[in-house]
Amino acid sequence: MSRVGKHPVVIPAGVTVTVEGQRVRAEGKQGALERTLMREVQISREDGAISIRPRDDTVRARMMWGTARTLVANLVTGVSEGFTQKLEITGVGYRAQVQGNNLVLQLGFSHEVIHPIPEGLKIVCPDQTHIIVSGANKELVGQVSAEIRGYRPVEPYKGKGIRYEGEYVRRKEGKKK
Repeated sequence: MSRVGKHPVVIPAGVTVTVEGQRVRAEGKQGALERTLMREVQISREDGAISIRPRDDTVRARMMWGTARTLVANLVTGVSEGFTQKLEITGVGYRAQVQGNNLVLQLGFSHEVIHPIPEGLKIVCPDQTHIIVSGANKELVGQVSAEIRGYRPVEPYKGKGIRYEGEYVRRKEGKKK
């Protein structure tokens, strides 16, 4: 029995969810998302909630049960509230700004790093050392945040680079004479 999969996904007010076979579509104030789930699970809608059950008792069906429930929960949460990832930039001369549809980063390279903002996401720089990535699709928010962080990950000696807000970076001691 899946501890995650056995709980139904409650549909909040203002969100419309349609289920057609293995395809789940959710619409809300943040937009519309849809996803085709794996064939090992069975999706049903019952009085304001979506339940997911495995089709049979195979190992793969039980593995996909909790995964499918989480994917549907992320769709519903994404269109109702949305997801946000915050990044911090540390380092002398390191800064970020949004210009049109691009995020322009100055990270100590001889050139600026230009990252295009994908459709469906919103990237805001409240100041030069903070980046806020937000959108309805949790996977896309996480992927773009990881790509931005990947341009200059935090190094362990001085702590310079791009980190997630609240991320702990273990510092190393430098060379000794």
